[in-house]
Amino acid sequence: MRLFIAIAPPPEALDELDALTAPLRAARDDLRWTSREAWHVTLAFLGEVHESALPGLLPRLERAARLHHDFCLAIAGAGAFPTERKANVLWGGLSGDRRSLANLAASVTAGASRAGATPPDKGRRFEPHLTLARCRLPADVSGIVAALASYQGPAWHADRIHLVCSQLPGTAGPDRAEAAGPGRPGPRPRYTTVAWWPLCGQEPAAETAEVRRTG
Repeated sequence: MRLFIAIAPPPEALDELDALTAPLRAARDDLRWTSREAWHVTLAFLGEVHESALPGLLPRLERAARLHHDFCLAIAGAGAFPTERKANVLWGGLSGDRRSLANLAASVTAGASRAGATPPDKGRRFEPHLTLARCRLPADVSGIVAALASYQGPAWHADRIHLVCSQLPGTAGPDRAEAAGPGRPGPRPRYTTVAWWPLCGQEPAAETAEVRRTG
């Protein structure tokens, strides 16, 4: 299972971002734009994790969630990795309580590591973002970054974390997700929530008691 831990922005925040980026997507078909359903804030990417590790991983993540109160975020601005003029990834940024966001990311990373699912990029600086587009060949996205520089989306409360499984339909494995060339969207990964947990101060819903396994 290819897993990551993330925060999901609410529909109203995604609706506004979707409308804002629609003309940009139409103008730059050389980029592989991600779908609205894929927009999330990754706290920790775990990579391939065997299903047998879940009994140890799930309680660790629940414990990490309980250490933190909910906090306020907003989608704001944009940037690119590694640079705007030679980008492989175009992203939307985050404003708000970024310190609490970073602390939460550190907690889930530590919990996953104790469960034997250490993130492959553990130790790398945490850069919170939503991936908007990818491109195999370096692309100049400085114009898009400039167009989104002043954007400040609606504020929302991050109140839960999700453990998500990423799988590419119709392939032998999720690592083939980037098979398409520039300008070709190719098959998109399917994201399935394995489980989610409220942050401290939030009442747990009935679903949190049920771990949903992917097939």
